[in-house]
Amino acid sequence: MKSIFQNTRKPEGFWGRMILRGMNRGHAPLSAWGMTYLRAAENACILDIGCGGGANIARMLRLWPQSFVEGVDYSPESVKMSRRKNKALLGTRCAVREGDVSALPYENGAFDAATAFETVYFWPEPARAFAEVRRVLRPGGMFLIVCEGSDPADATWTSRIGGMTVYSGEELRSLLQRAGFSEPVLRQGRKEWICLTARA
Repeated sequence: MKSIFQNTRKPEGFWGRMILRGMNRGHAPLSAWGMTYLRAAENACILDIGCGGGANIARMLRLWPQSFVEGVDYSPESVKMSRRKNKALLGTRCAVREGDVSALPYENGAFDAATAFETVYFWPEPARAFAEVRRVLRPGGMFLIVCEGSDPADATWTSRIGGMTVYSGEELRSLLQRAGFSEPVLRQGRKEWICLTARA
C-alpha cells in the first residue's frame, strides 16, 4: 500500500492514473471552496501549479470563460491526464506542460494569477518555489494556496508518503512574506482546510 500512496506525490503508471482520478473527484469540494477566494480578471492568464488530473484547470476555464489557463506538473502522467481532461480547449484557451516549481519554465511576469491546490506538501524547497511563483507573476498578481491538511503534528499522511511535509497556515504565511509576497491572508475551512492568498 505504501508504494501505491507514493503516487500521491508523483503519479506514475496504472496506480498513478487511479490516484489522479480519485483526486479529481475527492478534492472537488476543497477546490471549489478555495477557488471562491481567487480574484482574477475576465481575460486573465492563470497558472495552476501541480495541476494533477486537470480538474482545477477545467473548473477555472468554466469560471473565467475569457481567460487562458496553463497547467504545470512534474509528473508526466499528470500532464497526460490534464491534457486529456481539457482536450477540447487545449491549444486555444489552455496548455499543460511538464515542469518543476523550483525552476518554472516561464518568463518573468507571465501570469496574472497562480494557484497551488494540494501540492505544496511535496515541494522540497518551498521558500525557493514561492520565489519562483512570485517571479512569474505580474506585479500585483495573486497567488492562491489551498491545502486539506494543515496540522504538522498529524502524521496520518506523512507516515505513508515519503517526502511529504504538512505546514501550518502560519508557516506558509511566513514563507510567503519571506519570498516577497504582500497582503498574505489565511482562511480556515472545515477540518484542517486552509486557503492562503497573497500578492506579488
